[in-house]
Amino acid sequence: MALVDIVMPKLGESIMEATVLRWHKQPGDVVKMDETLLDIATDKVDSEVPSTTAGVLSEILYKENDVVAVGAVIARIQTAATATVAAPPTPAPSAAAPAPAPAPQEEFTVTEEIPYQPAGARLSNGASGVRFYSPLVLNIAAQEGISMAELETIPGTGNEGRVTKRDILNYVSTRKPGFTPAPQPVQQPSVKEEVMVIPANRVEVPQPAAASTVYSGNVEIIEMDRMRKLIADHMVKSKHTSPHVTSFTEADVTNLVQWRDKVKKEFEKREGTKITFTPLFIEAIVRCIKKYPLINSSVEGDKIIVKKDINIGMATALPSGNLIVPVIKNADQLNLVGLTKQVNMLADNARNGKLKADDTQGGTFTMTNVGTFGSLMGTPIINQPQVAVLAVGAIKKRPVVVETPHGDSIAIRHMMYLSMSYDHRIIDGSLGATFLTAVANELQNFNSERDF
Repeated sequence: MALVDIVMPKLGESIMEATVLRWHKQPGDVVKMDETLLDIATDKVDSEVPSTTAGVLSEILYKENDVVAVGAVIARIQTAATATVAAPPTPAPSAAAPAPAPAPQEEFTVTEEIPYQPAGARLSNGASGVRFYSPLVLNIAAQEGISMAELETIPGTGNEGRVTKRDILNYVSTRKPGFTPAPQPVQQPSVKEEVMVIPANRVEVPQPAAASTVYSGNVEIIEMDRMRKLIADHMVKSKHTSPHVTSFTEADVTNLVQWRDKVKKEFEKREGTKITFTPLFIEAIVRCIKKYPLINSSVEGDKIIVKKDINIGMATALPSGNLIVPVIKNADQLNLVGLTKQVNMLADNARNGKLKADDTQGGTFTMTNVGTFGSLMGTPIINQPQVAVLAVGAIKKRPVVVETPHGDSIAIRHMMYLSMSYDHRIIDGSLGATFLTAVANELQNFNSERDF
């Protein structure tokens, strides 16, 4: 009899664990190759784990809400050769039920990041009909004082009506200020001795510090959501890791603006998607990275790791106000049409909560468009472990001096500031400024006669 181990897949170079959300199969079920076995969640996105073989699911090693390390064995499948023998006995005798179908309260261990919740909240949309709530949603509910009864009233837009992070955040933003949820009694269930129950007040929220702080005046206290906490930690870590230097320049992008205005209708009609300035900026950045490859690197101790793949991250604002950086893989191998479609697809998926774990991993250089919100320039923070990040500001019409063979003149031109923060451990001012100027020149010398 051959058993095949199913392991927690590697979800990215910086992701070391994931939470089991829901099993789609139970022991004794027939599983096809590439059929979804379970849903998992990382700090940013939810993903499906497909089966790597065909056969019968023999054993599940982790329950829903368990946090599992990458590479750990999570289930075992009997190969197709033994599936016909193993499959019939499992559904017939009721005596086999205790092993494959553990009770929701059995051997349930709650980590400090997951507050205690009633057993019903952890059931999937199976025989009980109770809705499933991910640990992230339950954390938000606990922090916002939303009871389970109130949580049941929130409409879900996720798989099988599941309440997503976006659903609960939208509900919190529209919740009536005067609403007082029904008080919940402290849960002290009778469970086995090996069960460790962590009360809801042991969530990551720093309760004692908040209680001891006295705020004067008329204030509103807003608790950070999980993603904002992660962003804050990432930004502080970046400042502590890399000595930041920021250089500035400006570019006359009149030719680029006029070319886009000229072709955007035809481009949308032919390609079925709109062309924005972002793919044009990325195209220029990629060309310059090829000239100055040290910009596309990372630092590990006293070693410089120069990346041969050019994967451009683009900072994208979410409806919640948080920021995420989806990555365009192998951007140097895409033409302008390919870049445009990748930019639009990733941006749409980010705003609609459809990004996959791999979509935010593997970036080697990041661009952020601060001009989208009207800023002329910015001093961006490096997205670790990268060594540089470039910001483009708003495009504004200004009178500037134009030099021509026939003399200087003043003209109205479309001008834009660019700024780049870089890691001064390996990038000196000469390389940083040279690269930034090269990007500005690429945009300034844009060929207005080109096709797309």
